[in-house]
Formats: sequence, C-alpha cells, structure tokens
Amino acid sequence: MRLPPSSLDGRRPTWAEIDLSRLAHNFRVTKEEVGPGVSVMPAIKADAYGHGAVECARALERAGADWFGVALPEEGARLRDAGIQSPILCLGGFWKGQEGLAVSRELTPVIFCEDSLERLDAAARAARKVVDYHLKVDTGMGRLGVPAGGLEGFLNRASGLENARLDGIMTHFAAADDPLKSEFTSGQMRLFERALELVRGRGHNPTWIHQANSAAAHARSQARGNLIRPGGIIYGIWRDSTDRTVPPLDWLPVLSLHTQVVLLKTVPEGAPLGYGCTFVTERESRIATLPIGYNDGLRRGLSNRGRVLVRGEFAPVVGRVSMDLAMIDVTGVEGVEPGDEVVIIGRQGGREITAEEIAASLGTISYEITCGISSRVPRFYV
Repeated sequence: MRLPPSSLDGRRPTWAEIDLSRLAHNFRVTKEEVGPGVSVMPAIKADAYGHGAVECARALERAGADWFGVALPEEGARLRDAGIQSPILCLGGFWKGQEGLAVSRELTPVIFCEDSLERLDAAARAARKVVDYHLKVDTGMGRLGVPAGGLEGFLNRASGLENARLDGIMTHFAAADDPLKSEFTSGQMRLFERALELVRGRGHNPTWIHQANSAAAHARSQARGNLIRPGGIIYGIWRDSTDRTVPPLDWLPVLSLHTQVVLLKTVPEGAPLGYGCTFVTERESRIATLPIGYNDGLRRGLSNRGRVLVRGEFAPVVGRVSMDLAMIDVTGVEGVEPGDEVVIIGRQGGREITAEEIAASLGTISYEITCGISSRVPRFYV
C-alpha cells in the first residue's frame, strides 16, 4: 500500500503529484527536435495547466526555457514575484488599466488592436522606457489578432509611436492537430508570411517570429519560425493535442492524481447509491468511499461511467460523483482495505489512466481535466 506524502498528515488524503524531472525531460526532447535555431516558450498560463505555474517555471527555467507564455499580466507578475527572470509574453494582451503593470514588471504584451497599443505607448512614455510588444495577426482563428486586411492601418499607427516597439509577430493555428484540416493550416501559414512581408516592408524588424503551438511545432517544421509555444506536450498530455499521423516524441505525463479509500461497506443486491439513486447494485457489492469529488478534479460526468485504479486493478465509479466524495465498486478487486491508495490519473502497477482517456470519455480535452483540479488539492513536486 502506497502512503500519501508525509506533509498530508492530519489532512484529507487527496493529492496531486507533479514530476519535475519528467517536465524537464519533455522540454528537452521538444527542444532537441526543433533544433538550436528555435527558441522554446513553454505555456505557463492557467497555473501551468493545473500543474503549478511557479514550480514548473522554476524547473523549466533551470532546464533552459527561453520564454514563458501566460494569459494574463497578473500571471506574469506572479512569476516575477517568484524570481523568474526569463522573458514573459502575455498572450492575451492586457486589460485597460494593466498597461502600467506590464511596463513595471517587464512583461511583453501581445497587441492586437490600436487602443491597446496607444495605452502601452503612453505607459511606457510615462515610465521613460521603450517597451517591446508582439503583434498578433488573425489568420483564421477568429479570436484575437489584427485582421490581415486591417494590418496596413495598424502599422501606420504603430510607426508613429516612439515608446512601444514591435519586436515580435505571431499568429495562432486553429486546427494544426487535425490532418483533415491541413490545407486550412497551410492557408494560415501563407497569410502569416504575407503579413510578415508587410511588417518588414513598413520598416519594422521584429526579432521574434512565431506561430507554432504544440501540434504545429511537432508536425510542421516550416511553421516554427525562431520561437515555438508548446503547451500540452510540455506536460506530457499530447494524445488529443497533436497530429497523431506524426509519430510522437517520448513525452511523459507529469501530473498524477491520488486519493485513498476512507470507508468500505458491503451492501446488498438492489441497494441504491448516491444522489438521485442513479446506481442500483445488481449483486451484493463491496463499495469504497473516496474523499475526492468534482471540486477536486473527479468530474461529475464520470458518474457511473468512470474508472480508477486500486491495488493495480480497474474499479468503476458508481453513483453520482458529489462535490467532495465519490464511490467505487471494488467487489472484483481482492483485498481492498481502508487506506489503500486510489489513482484517478496516473499509473498503478501495470495499468494507467491518462488525462486524455478521461477527457475522451467526457467529450472534452485533457487540458480541461488537469486545469479542473482545484487549488484545494495540494500539489507535491518530485
């Protein structure tokens, strides 16, 4: 029987483990694939996809990460407070009033509209600085970015500003993981090349040229530019975020999620279990209660359809998963006792449950699974 970390003594035995050696390994194999001419910007947004932004950034900085990508300036500020020195790109730009934060904390914002550019220039001028930004061009994603057709007007305005300097140009692929949409991705790349030509033709000389997310960084070498922005592959969740027609690298899952059996009971045939009585036993059954629920990352959609690992065997989730507790049927697993470790995500014995497997059963993606492990679940870094 595996015991939880000793620092959980006196607390609920539900925890996540983050393997920083695997994180560094995933970074290295990705870096090796793209080669020495391409810098790597791991995405650390959303608390490093639920893995813990500060600890992951520290490990990746030691491993040689060139940049970090966050969604929000406050995420970048948190990394600065933790001592992270590497350049940080705010992929979602900044909200009105945050331009001063970007300037003071030396965060590089992504700019996709003239209003934000003018506010950044004003904040930089007030601080007596010249601040770099990366221009985002919308080539088909449709969310953020200066539309390719509106780029000339943006560049006209940008050329008149003295304290905001265009030092990067980027776009984002909508479907680089889908081989059936290969032509769409190629079309985005062509639009991006034309945008880059226009930017340079207007006298800008951006240092950083980037468009490749995890899927494109792996499957399309011509899309790498001189900087890539891998997300899922850095955390070892790649099966639903990359082009599966291209052989994967040796990416290893970084996160595992664990709990313990806290109560065992034998219930008769015909016993209803959980909210709504959605599960009724068809035999005398051995039922284990787990101190984990949908607020901890065991999604409610796994009610009566998910599975966990206990004593190296799969056991089904029975009844509705509630906010703090869940039940599993261990009738077919020999020797289960209170205190036994239960794996929600990860490996036990020769079997494994991946975040991608859980996501597929719920009709979502693995990123949502790891991001959904709430902050009340302690992370332990190994």
